[in-house]
Amino acid sequence: MNKSVVARQNVKPLISIVAPFFNEEQTVYGFLQEITPVLKEIDAEWEIICVDDGSQDKTLEYLLAAARTNPCIKVLALSRNFGKEAALTAGIESSSGDVVVLIDADLQDPPGLIADMLAKWREGYDVVYGVRQSRNEDSLTKRVTADGFYRIFNSLTSVPVPPNTGDFRLMDRRVADRLRELPERTRFMKGLFAWLGYKSTAVYYDRPAREEGQSTWSYWKLWNFALDGLTSFSTVPLRIWTYIGLIVSLLSFGYASFLIFRTLIAGVDLPGYASLMVVILFLGGIQLISLGVLGEYLGRVFIEVKQRPIYLIDRVYHFPNGEANSPDDAN
Repeated sequence: MNKSVVARQNVKPLISIVAPFFNEEQTVYGFLQEITPVLKEIDAEWEIICVDDGSQDKTLEYLLAAARTNPCIKVLALSRNFGKEAALTAGIESSSGDVVVLIDADLQDPPGLIADMLAKWREGYDVVYGVRQSRNEDSLTKRVTADGFYRIFNSLTSVPVPPNTGDFRLMDRRVADRLRELPERTRFMKGLFAWLGYKSTAVYYDRPAREEGQSTWSYWKLWNFALDGLTSFSTVPLRIWTYIGLIVSLLSFGYASFLIFRTLIAGVDLPGYASLMVVILFLGGIQLISLGVLGEYLGRVFIEVKQRPIYLIDRVYHFPNGEANSPDDAN
């Protein structure tokens, strides 16, 4: 047994829980009521960092009410909706724990697994991620498309992402610190976690149905999220169009050679307006698609070179004495 494992077994760590919220007023109290007893049973200190990602409902109001009664709750209010990846980044960068746990507020990530994750951490693992054994609460379309995404992503990138994993995971402090050093603005957190490496293991669970509220992830948002992931971690789509262009060029050269020889032998070529239009439209479509792929990468380069912050925090609310009655008393 190495020294780091022995040290982890003998230490009482500080656990930082990072939970992003966006229009989750129906789940705020349920989430806090379920996760708080779990943390109290663990032999550790803890803090809950709730990141309000520009909610338009009463999410922030409910979070502040909870923070006033519990000094272990800290609320980060972002200046607008920056997206879940940015909210997770804000929470990680504001955490101070020996371990950082990322969890969704909709209770589809069971808080009861945190104790199992911490046990794995004490065994020497730096990253412990949750794997969904079943996704019966999801529609057939969502299950099929999710499976297809993981297959395509892992076949196109050199950094495979474990299938059926979300953001629910525990990270050692040094992993969280390395993650803070990654500067990219278009963030695909699952890929970043995999890229970091470190000693990792999985815990398995059956994902329950969402009890309250509705997911804000439409199929259009999921499609754009998938594009962000692929273009952030693979240049294979660019290479594919190089090969497609080569194949089309070879076919076009072969067809042109056939027409030349036919004209030389028969002495006259047949009119071919229809076939000519088909070829023109086909090649035009290929060119537009290839330009679209180039545009996806160029757009992300454009975003990166501007070096804008990943997120902006409007205000941090923390009531260490649990007695504040007004946001004016917040840090």
